[in-house]
Amino acid sequence: MGTLLPLITGTIWLYVLVRFVWPLPWGIGARAALACVLLLVAQYHWIVRSFFGSLASPELPQDILVGLGWAFGALLLLAMLLLLRDVAAGLVFLFARGAGRAMLVGRTLNLSLGALALVLSAIGTWQAVRVPDVKDLELTVPGLPPAFDGYRVVQLTDLHVSRLLPEPWVAAVVAKTNALDADLVVITGDLADGSPEARAADVRPLHDLRARDGVLAIPGNHEYYADYRRWMAAYRALGLDMLENAHVVIRRGDAALAVAGITDRQAASFGQPRPDLDAALKGLPPGVPVILLAHRPEGAARHAQAGVALQLSGHTHGGQILGPHLLTQWANEGYVSGLYRVGPMQLYVSNGTGLWNGLAIRLGRPSEITRIVLRAGK
Repeated sequence: MGTLLPLITGTIWLYVLVRFVWPLPWGIGARAALACVLLLVAQYHWIVRSFFGSLASPELPQDILVGLGWAFGALLLLAMLLLLRDVAAGLVFLFARGAGRAMLVGRTLNLSLGALALVLSAIGTWQAVRVPDVKDLELTVPGLPPAFDGYRVVQLTDLHVSRLLPEPWVAAVVAKTNALDADLVVITGDLADGSPEARAADVRPLHDLRARDGVLAIPGNHEYYADYRRWMAAYRALGLDMLENAHVVIRRGDAALAVAGITDRQAASFGQPRPDLDAALKGLPPGVPVILLAHRPEGAARHAQAGVALQLSGHTHGGQILGPHLLTQWANEGYVSGLYRVGPMQLYVSNGTGLWNGLAIRLGRPSEITRIVLRAGK
């Protein structure tokens, strides 16, 4: 990723240079200056990784990260708009020709697309860093005992606590979560970016999360990028019950509900335990319905075959931008956002509560704090 990302963003810059900057009715000096600014924006991930922390967690002030996110988002959106314009112009050239094509390649449209990209990126950046709204979901779980009918689970995921989403944001998310009076809070991975020392103050509000049956969490892929074991210890010190290929059984009298959690496949690259559903379910009493916490939605078909009733996942951030979200869907076995039926199992993929600071934009795929009410089947 560290080598591939600059190549991808460099290609985006080159396309914008040829199709937007060069045709501008400006002098060569002005166009060269704009090209240099856009090159810096395109390569900002490489710059911050080299001089200001890491790719996962640049240690820069929040205002600067918001500004960089807005600029990079505008560049990305401009490239998308230019591509749509060029495809449309090509179709007009092939099938219609005439004045329509001239309008599609004119300088006025170019400038309009640039302005639109700036505005959309500003909206998307605000959507990315705001405290999420609550999304309500009611699910009928086969085999759920009547004693658990109406059981309230609040799912947080992909918090990505960082300099972009720091302590005040985390505290606001915690306060909003606590106000929901949940029976159980679950966090399905990617809690923080950076080292435990760098994020110590920012993650501290997680200690204040409250639910009758506690707070359960699992690692996501980002937990492995900065000393996995120390992060697991830090989360446990905050009062989070980390499920690493393990389960807990929640009881209401004689009735029981199991919540299992698995690690992330990124573990294999860092010498840590790989996801192991068999180990997570080992020793589970027979006939107890299982909710599985899995950071990625992939593997849902296997989990359904293993008897899981409900899987809660994140990782995809909902694709972040409506339209290009289809690429994220393709990369995650067809799952990107919302509720899916996978054989007898239900899979819910959250859009995420936060997001990685390297792509701080959301358009049409809002962040969420998910309140799930479980219902017993009739």
